[in-house]
Amino acid sequence: MAKMQIAPKDRPKVKAECLRLLATLRLDPARTQLISGFVDTYLSLNAQEEQVFQAEIGRLEASTREGVMQIVTSWMQQGIEQVEKGIVLRQLTRRFVELPASMRSKIEALSLTQVEALGDALLDFQTIADLEAWLQAIAE
Repeated sequence: MAKMQIAPKDRPKVKAECLRLLATLRLDPARTQLISGFVDTYLSLNAQEEQVFQAEIGRLEASTREGVMQIVTSWMQQGIEQVEKGIVLRQLTRRFVELPASMRSKIEALSLTQVEALGDALLDFQTIADLEAWLQAIAE
């Protein structure tokens, strides 16, 4: 985006337009996620720009606005999931000092609901074997 020399005042409008185009393309979810992730990464907005962006989204046609909001909602959902996994992994690392890579990867693969359940359950874990048994039980 820097190479495109987008003026700072135009960044929210460019982001809204990119997402509008992406929503109207009706690509498969994986491609939409990949492209929208790129747009979000390279056109991250500060709080003031975010307000302008939201106003731009509000001016879109209802069906297009809905498509754009689904994309934006998926970003938020992914962010929430990453934060919760990070918190649970930090808590487990603090309790057990080091987690085997296999356990880390199993935790990374959990759904948001499962991560939340693990967050509750880890308060009762006394040993790493308790964590291992919990992971085994949800895999079955």
